[in-house]
Amino acid sequence: MCVNSWDIKFRNLKFTFIKPNHTMQPIAIQSSSAFSGQLTKEISSLRKFARQFTSDHQTINDLVQDTLIKALRYYQQFQNGTSLKAWLFVIMRNTYRNNYKKNLLKQATFNFIEEISGSALQRASSQNMGESRFIQQDISQAMKKLSQKLYLPIKLFSLGYKYCEIASQTGVPIGTVKTRIHLGRIQLKQLLSDYNYA
Repeated sequence: MCVNSWDIKFRNLKFTFIKPNHTMQPIAIQSSSAFSGQLTKEISSLRKFARQFTSDHQTINDLVQDTLIKALRYYQQFQNGTSLKAWLFVIMRNTYRNNYKKNLLKQATFNFIEEISGSALQRASSQNMGESRFIQQDISQAMKKLSQKLYLPIKLFSLGYKYCEIASQTGVPIGTVKTRIHLGRIQLKQLLSDYNYA
């Protein structure tokens, strides 16, 4: 199915876009109506560019529409004398990337929720409390083996203090706090190597 025109409603205004043919050229825009006219000429280029990201026809339409809406919303930011096509391509690429990241985050959250509600939760609820006590004792003993300059930042960090708060309490720069926490973690990992589940 080839769409030669479509309508977009934006802030109670209706724009009808018609599919044209042309090449990339710098333009000068004086008003939003002139800008809308120039957008109309770029629709076929946007469709071709969207095919680089997806082959799904509906997703291509959505991506073109989102790009046009953003271009209309931010048309004042377009710099006269530059390439409108290039500006639209950047908007489309960024829109695609942002949507892709949102979808990844949703999927990761969904997977995390599934993991929590599934077998991991059952395993955690049936774990022996005595085993947890032994692990906590081993961690406490390992912490006591750390030098004082590593122990205090690690202890405060494990209690939920932020780097800047630890720095003000210990009187050392924030970079030093981060380094000490990092070195402390390495030493703890070595001391607790029996618990390496990797």
